[in-house]
This record gives sequence, structure tokens and C-alpha cells, in this order.
Amino acid sequence: MSEPVDIQSLLDPEIAQALAELGLPGAPLSAENLNKVRELRASLPPPPVSDKVERTDHVLDARAHASVRVHRLKGEEEILRPAIYWMHGGGLVLGTNRIDDPRFDRWCPSLECVGVSVDYALAPESTYPGPLEDCYEGLRWLFENSESLGVDRNRIGIGGSSAGGGLAAALALLARDRGEFSIAFQALIYPMLDDRQTTVSSQWRDPVWPPASNQFGWSSYLGALSGHDVPPYAAAARATDLQGLPPAFISVGALDVFADEDVDYATRLRHAGVEVELHVYPGAPHGFDSMMPQTQLAQRAEQDLRRWLAAHLV
Repeated sequence: MSEPVDIQSLLDPEIAQALAELGLPGAPLSAENLNKVRELRASLPPPPVSDKVERTDHVLDARAHASVRVHRLKGEEEILRPAIYWMHGGGLVLGTNRIDDPRFDRWCPSLECVGVSVDYALAPESTYPGPLEDCYEGLRWLFENSESLGVDRNRIGIGGSSAGGGLAAALALLARDRGEFSIAFQALIYPMLDDRQTTVSSQWRDPVWPPASNQFGWSSYLGALSGHDVPPYAAAARATDLQGLPPAFISVGALDVFADEDVDYATRLRHAGVEVELHVYPGAPHGFDSMMPQTQLAQRAEQDLRRWLAAHLV
């Protein structure tokens, strides 16, 4: 394998400046610092939320440690709306569905949709298939309660970013194979798809999510399966049959450790007859849209995704 690319020299200048201002910690995520990172994140003030959107939380009875948050415009008329079911990022070891509150504050009004974000159990405390089954149960709950939520069950799509994008890809595979309900689309934002880390980009020194952090996230999630016969529902890049999956939107930064695996997944979906729209943003590392939302690249990525969602929510 060739020498890792010098990411810093290839960063979009606006992205590079924003990264410098963020002052990200240099140490990769590990078992030694995981609790400290979680505590630091928990201590941060929550993002401001819109008073135009109401949020209600529901515990999933079948998996009582997991829950979903429903986002709806206040005072909506009694019509059935499309829904987006979303899985948050965090390398499978960090985060909650609260981080997606701002996302649905934007999308509920602009896309006239209902948002549902799932709070799944994290690794290493919960290994595969636990978090994925949490996500599946939340999606089942959405379909079963669609009418009372004001949701058109024929217009329910799924999506996620980073680890959540990987879970969304796996969820699309699982829902196809179990055949209990039909998903309208899958929106995969720099999805975490391949535990093998054998691509060129998987070894790049991404300033946000470096290879060592990625390895820790995967090994935490896979547990005893790590390095062995990993099923495609655990790592969607391992799936060999991609036929019959819903239309997909895939976006990734050109400098992201996930760039190669995401482009490859988009190519294989296309070869399997699945409608795919792929965006690769030059000069962008992992998480650029959420961590540097003020940059032009981040705003372009948001516009591209919102336009695609609008076309697939009709």
C-alpha cells in the first residue's frame, strides 16, 4: 500500500482554517480515553433548538434501553406527511440522538416532513447486533405507529451520518431481507461501511477520524467477531447482494478515511440496479458538514442532500 496522503496540504483552505479554530485533540479515540471523551461531550451545552418544532421521546418497549425522538412542526394540519428515520454518528461508541435536533429543526419546515431519530445502545457496552436491532425496532415502531404520528407509511426513508450512515446501510439490507416493511430511500452521509480498512483512504491521517479511531470503533462494535467472519449486516461493505435496495444518496469528503469504501459501495449499488446519487467533496475530511457548517463546502453538501431528499419524499 502506498504512503498515506498528506491530508493537510490538500484541505480546502476554508476547511483548514475552521479545523485550526476547532483545536481538535490530537490523540485518537481509544479504550483509555473513551470515558473522558464521553464526559467532555456530555458537559457541552445542548445546541439551540427551534420553537417551531416539537420533540417527543418514546421508549421502545421491546428494547427498553433504546428510544426514539419524534420531531414535528407545531400546529401541523392533520395530513399524512413523509418521514425521515435517522441514525446519529459517533463511531459506534459516542453520541446520542440529541445531536440531530438541529438537523430536524431545518428539515421539518423546509421538507415538510416528520423526523424520527433513534437513540441506540453504544459499543463496547453493546456489540453487534445490539445497536442494529435497536435501530430496526425503532423503524418497526415508526411503521406501526405511522397513522397516529401523522406519517404516510409509503413515504418513510432512512438515513444517517458516519457510524449512523453505516447502520442505515445495514438497516436497509436487514429490512430488505426480513421483508416486514418497505423503505422509500437511504441517505448515507460519509457512512462507516467497512471494518477491514484495506483501502488506500482508510490509512489517511484524517484530522477528524483517523485510522486508529476507526479501528477502535469497529473492534468495539464487532467484539468477538472482530477480524473473523463478519456478516454484512455488521459491515455493509461486506454484502455481496445489493439488489432490491432502495434508492441511495451517498456523500463523502474526498479526504475522508471512508472515501474509497463509500465510492465503491455507490458503484456496486449502481451495478446492482439501484438508483444512486454520489457526491465527493474536494478538500473535505470526515464530518466536515456538521463540524464546520459555516463553510461553503458544508453548505453545498447540505443543499445537495436537501434537494435529493425533497425529490424522494414526494
